[in-house]
Amino acid sequence: MAALSFVLLLLGAASWPPACASGQEFWPGQSAADILSGAASRRRYLLYDVNPPEGFNLRRDVYIRIASLLKTLLKTEEWVLVLPPWGRLYHWQSPDIHQVRIPWSEFFDLPSLNKNIPVIEYEQFIAESGGPFIDQVYVLQSYAEGWKEGTWEEKVDERPCIDQLLYSQDKHEYYRGWFWGYEETRGLNVSCLSVQGSASIVAPLLLRNTSARSVMLDRAENLLHDHYGGKEYWDTRRSMVFARHLREVGNEFRSRHLNSTDDADRIPFQEDWTKMKVKLGSALGGPYLGVHLRRKDFIWGHREDVPSLEGAVRKIRSLMKIHRLDKVFVATDAVRKEYEELKKLLPEMVRFEPTWEELELYKDGGVAIIDQWICSHARFFIGTSVSTFSFRIHEEREILGLDPKTTYNRFCGDQEKACEQPTHWKITY
Repeated sequence: MAALSFVLLLLGAASWPPACASGQEFWPGQSAADILSGAASRRRYLLYDVNPPEGFNLRRDVYIRIASLLKTLLKTEEWVLVLPPWGRLYHWQSPDIHQVRIPWSEFFDLPSLNKNIPVIEYEQFIAESGGPFIDQVYVLQSYAEGWKEGTWEEKVDERPCIDQLLYSQDKHEYYRGWFWGYEETRGLNVSCLSVQGSASIVAPLLLRNTSARSVMLDRAENLLHDHYGGKEYWDTRRSMVFARHLREVGNEFRSRHLNSTDDADRIPFQEDWTKMKVKLGSALGGPYLGVHLRRKDFIWGHREDVPSLEGAVRKIRSLMKIHRLDKVFVATDAVRKEYEELKKLLPEMVRFEPTWEELELYKDGGVAIIDQWICSHARFFIGTSVSTFSFRIHEEREILGLDPKTTYNRFCGDQEKACEQPTHWKITY
């Protein structure tokens, strides 16, 4: 009898008014039991992705922008940010290593992220929402007419897509796309939004114009920061604590090769970022020079403000002499031939060189984090002009409390006349 009653309830459900009329909706993968009992969580899911050519360190910046949007949404409704799996990045070129569908926990400490905003991994989203379906995909784009000079106006409008979509409909009229390497993921609807402004400009649209439970913003780099350099920015940036296993590798390397420990270097690190508030200049840093020397595409893309290897080594030796440092740690993407030339010019240089097994374990993203962690603890740091890799080191050193004079420095091009140094963005608590 109970079974018959359940069937009758299901048949009755077919004649209920449309879900949107009552504020409740049916979602792919949701079971009848969920609908009838109302037991399914009604929190909504925000997903995002970034233009494929963009690198690891710019993507970390986009996360900060999206976190601001989520905080705005949370003032009205219950939302959670679904962390976009890492993979297929241009700079991750190590051969024979599987580098797709990488969860954030490989690189960052999820409990730390969750102390700032609610986040979950993508596979948890699939499990919670009932399947690999995203109800609404918005592709963010600029306005076709561009920005006319005059008063800056923040705006967002649903518009025809300017570029050809990187999504295609299958025979079931679901949209297939990259979706972070998850081939089974489908989008139910795809449309384009022209945006001009900060991340939270899209909040009213997500709250009022769509009732989709899961919404993805593709090309999220088109959104600007809500408050760059403000408290909210720094709260999110401070919450992006590197995964413990990567920090431990970096700390072991510092201790073994650079005579550097947190106690000796007066680094006041705490596992709970919310309790870590330091005075700038209170940290000393390890007895070595930290260097980020960007090469590859920067050699031809930024010719004027990137030095030759000889010019870089001259500057390194000068800084070592000024600051009385006899050790230098170099993070570089130089190709093998250039690296060997650099080693001849600077034989005392130290570099983190993982074994193949370590590279397979940490992946290119993990090695980049280890490099940044070591550079962040140096007595003095010098980076590469307009490199997001160097920018992330600046932020990490600011969080650790190192003197800004030892942080915001860059190499100058051999022929560069006006060599402007990086701007100091002071941490705010």
